[in-house]
Amino acid sequence: MPTAPTPRRQALYENWKPPVVAVCLLLPVGDDCLAVADLNGMLTLPVGTVDDGQALEQAARAVVSGAPAPLQNLRRVAFHEVQTRRRKVVTHVLAAATMTHDTVTSLRYRDPRAILEIMPTRHFLDRASPPTRTRTLTALQTLTTGTTAHLIHKHPAQGTLPAPWCPVTSL
Repeated sequence: MPTAPTPRRQALYENWKPPVVAVCLLLPVGDDCLAVADLNGMLTLPVGTVDDGQALEQAARAVVSGAPAPLQNLRRVAFHEVQTRRRKVVTHVLAAATMTHDTVTSLRYRDPRAILEIMPTRHFLDRASPPTRTRTLTALQTLTTGTTAHLIHKHPAQGTLPAPWCPVTSL
């Protein structure tokens, strides 16, 4: 007599591997624009990795280069955690002082496949993916209020949260 198949257990979402740490840049240009990275139509805020022992400001300066001291008055405006199946991804969102169009056009993005574009904030938010939109809106909000947001995104198998991110908190 055939036996019923045993139900397959779901793998727990644990940190099997070390976390990936990244830095994401919010680069305001003028009153209503942002410098964004365009990789073949995929829009995102400029992003790069943080090596072990590397300061966030140093990692941020490696994301864009080209102008003398392009990133001034860097301030952390958001801290975003995403738990994937095998590791946690931690992204520090840093905002720079408002830049001019000329400064941004002289910058080079770390990824040669992408270009830095100056885009109106509303246009960017309309075209960005939902996670990027949430991260950008939260960073813009905390930039104006002077606080730091802590965003936490959990996979549904880990339990539910009332929203994909927590309210703004001070770190």
